Amino acid sequence: MMIKNYTEVTEFILLGIPHTEGLETILFVIFLCIYVFTLMGNFLILLAIISSSNLHTPMYFFLGLLSTFDIFFPSVSCPKMLVFLSGNNQVISYRGCASQLFFYHFIGCAEAILYSVMCYDRFVAICHPLRYTVIMNPRLCVVLATCTSLIGCIHGTILTSLTFQLPYCGSNKVDYYFCDIPSLIPLACADNSLVQRVGFTNVGLLILTLSFTILVSYTRIGIAILRIRSAEGRSKAFFTCSAHLTAIICAFGPIIIIYFQSNPDPLLGAVVQILNNIVSPMLNSLIYSLRNKEVKRALKRVLFRAGLTAET
Repeated sequence: MMIKNYTEVTEFILLGIPHTEGLETILFVIFLCIYVFTLMGNFLILLAIISSSNLHTPMYFFLGLLSTFDIFFPSVSCPKMLVFLSGNNQVISYRGCASQLFFYHFIGCAEAILYSVMCYDRFVAICHPLRYTVIMNPRLCVVLATCTSLIGCIHGTILTSLTFQLPYCGSNKVDYYFCDIPSLIPLACADNSLVQRVGFTNVGLLILTLSFTILVSYTRIGIAILRIRSAEGRSKAFFTCSAHLTAIICAFGPIIIIYFQSNPDPLLGAVVQILNNIVSPMLNSLIYSLRNKEVKRALKRVLFRAGLTAET
């Protein structure tokens, strides 16, 4: 019987986006522009909500929280990706890899739950308008926001603990541009079937539960919108909900494709992950700023004040 001599892994080498050799400079410019635009767009929305007293409502409280998540979520993987696309170090430490995986699933889970919470907020606003301020009181909003972050933290902790309790003592080359479960567990020199089952079950149950909640809420919302007699009222309710529904599709679509593929293709997985990690947070800032008149007015006031400050 041959005994293999393994060395314990203390760092990982990120090999980047599959099948993109020679395109590093072009991809660096594209992703840098998207990342900067994402940070600026979401920061401006957050600033507009904080500085405008008429936006201090539950709907915009959750929108501000979404913008906060959309600032941090792409920051988990994008800076490191930009570093190695620029031709610099592709190495990430063992702890850095674990931190990347934890924050990816922590923020990603919290954001997915937040979409469901925002859907509930719209459900109450449209189906129970007279009781809206009573039901969606500040205390409940804080509790929902806290629970969103807490569940995301638990989700990330479980997946990270299971992934990194496996021994990594062989190859340290991650055939991907950031540390995630599908790209890491093949490198483990032990049985990884438990991690695969728990990871799939955890993510699958989360998505199915949230999707069912959103589907039920929007079914009730759709019925309520059809009952609104005023054409202006129906139009306003429709545009508010369509923006949120568009953001949900952009967020949930890539997740379903990533984790529910029977035979995952590395390039397809990378493209979908890029859409989920980088493009979707940018689209959220566009969706909620361009389709929301109150946010646009608040953004104009913020930019106008910034212009006056710069002139003085």
